Amino acid sequence: MSRSIKKALAPIVSRLSEPDPFAYLSSDKKALIDFVFQRFRPKSFADLGGVWNVAGGYTFYTLEKRTIEKAFLVDTDFTDDVLQRAKLYPALEAVHGNFGKREIIWKVKNVDAVFLFDTLLHQVNPDWDDLLKAYSSTVKHFVILNQQYTGSEHTTRLLNLGEDEYFKNVPHNRDEPPYDSLFQKLDEVHPQHQRPYRDIHNIWQWGITDVDLIELMRTLGFTMQFYKNSGQFGALKRIENHSFVFSR
Repeated sequence: MSRSIKKALAPIVSRLSEPDPFAYLSSDKKALIDFVFQRFRPKSFADLGGVWNVAGGYTFYTLEKRTIEKAFLVDTDFTDDVLQRAKLYPALEAVHGNFGKREIIWKVKNVDAVFLFDTLLHQVNPDWDDLLKAYSSTVKHFVILNQQYTGSEHTTRLLNLGEDEYFKNVPHNRDEPPYDSLFQKLDEVHPQHQRPYRDIHNIWQWGITDVDLIELMRTLGFTMQFYKNSGQFGALKRIENHSFVFSR
């Protein structure tokens, strides 16, 4: 191979040899993002609750892979690293707060697509269904991966199952915060969120069933464009990872 050809190929070879900066992210969630952007080509999105445990990874993945005019990353807890990285993307706005609050809904809901990854089951006041209703008036695509409940035909508030059954359906132990005193503090006001412990999004709240989610989206005028059952979630026998794309 000539020296000139080697020089021309060097940048390509170097890029191909770089480790994938998004390899740590869920392949199911990346596939959902790829599906909706390849099929429908949205130009804007909001990643709701997208910081915890993934450092905004799905937001940055989308911004790197797609042409985006406007994006929002919304969470109650940002890290300095995420905020610094967000500054590299002019189209991105980091929004600090609970994405169920009215003022945040009004700020970010005028986007083409909303990501709800591992977050829908946490939403209380507004509840998960009211949250979807609130965003549905303007959003065109809901991109959802949620831990769905198979223990009954219809959706269940997990706290109502009682302490023993609750811990059979959540991936947390009784001795880890904030679960260690949850059932003793249900009606106490959480100091950060200023709402009862029973209504904070930091804990598992709902066992949402496919039947109820799909029917709700149908009544809101959305059609299911994608569905995948990725199987049992960890050791929880009645919880499964299910992926959805709903569009109108």
